[in-house]
Amino acid sequence: MEFKIQLTGILKIMKSNEVKKIYHDNVLYAAIFNLDDISDGLDFITSDEEFIQVGTWNYKKGKVLDAHYHNTFERSANKTQEMVLVLSGKIICNLYTETGEFISTHEIDKNNIIIQFNGVHEYEIIEDSKVIEVKNGPYLGPEKDRTRVNVR
Repeated sequence: MEFKIQLTGILKIMKSNEVKKIYHDNVLYAAIFNLDDISDGLDFITSDEEFIQVGTWNYKKGKVLDAHYHNTFERSANKTQEMVLVLSGKIICNLYTETGEFISTHEIDKNNIIIQFNGVHEYEIIEDSKVIEVKNGPYLGPEKDRTRVNVR
């Protein structure tokens, strides 16, 4: 466990089961996972309570997963959470509070995932990069779905 004191809060970075979780003032802001660390079978990086669910599969050839579909029922999500997977290249993710207070910077390279749960995130592309972004929807457009924060 690594602690870094910030001006107005505590940044706590915890590693458990190869998932690096970034907390600020006891709020989970992000989680970082390296796909090279996938455990055997089905494993979820996120908790059941999060609006976005991110899991990994690691099965041997010949494994058959039971045929299934997901039941339709109303779910409620009051904010968007997103996951970014770097396929190639390297990016920087800067984390801030919603008021623009800097929390921490994280380098995300090939085969790394960062999951954004709370706060402000800013990306810097530091090498030519191919990235997949996944977030919960529906997307309501930039006017309703996002608030820009001046952090520079």
